[in-house]
Amino acid sequence: MMAILRDQQQRVDRALLAPVPWLLFVWGVAWLVGYLLLWSAWPAGNPWFQIPVLAAGAGFGVLMAASIATSAVMGMRINRGVTGVSDFAGTVYGLSWSVCGFAFFALGSGLAANGASPELLSIYFPSAFGLMAGTLYLAGAALWRDRGQLVLGIVMLAVSSVAPFAGQPGNNLVMALAGGGALLAGAAAMWVRRGRSHA
Repeated sequence: MMAILRDQQQRVDRALLAPVPWLLFVWGVAWLVGYLLLWSAWPAGNPWFQIPVLAAGAGFGVLMAASIATSAVMGMRINRGVTGVSDFAGTVYGLSWSVCGFAFFALGSGLAANGASPELLSIYFPSAFGLMAGTLYLAGAALWRDRGQLVLGIVMLAVSSVAPFAGQPGNNLVMALAGGGALLAGAAAMWVRRGRSHA
């Protein structure tokens, strides 16, 4: 009986984690392209070409909005047909991204209202959202006993903590390559692991 229960729990966990590689891929592309756009908008950024600030900001906003919308749709599908503790945990975890994101945005807005310079805010926001993502990946690792999310969470925390030392706009390049790269690598690793488990 215990073996049957464990098998059922593992099936539920696999179902809950099935969309995660796609989410990591979507966010990885958004971070890689989005932060490269922001890096390319500053005179001291991309040495090959410069993108107008408005165009870079708009492109970054579209990428983030598309990622949020994709996450919302996939998040609703994750809990479809699941009830009980797993349903509650998944719902809280999904809501945490929006709630934490709003809180970090509000904090940044408060800093701006109290005189924080655009240069300082351009360092704060990327790292703040990176720290949020890293922390929530650690929470996901604890909820679903997923070592992949544990490693990714630690990497995201490290990248977001180190990025400010690259200054502005170098921090955007760090977030693009290291942050976006880590998300894409995490997606690839999870796909490989899922393929092996189904083999």
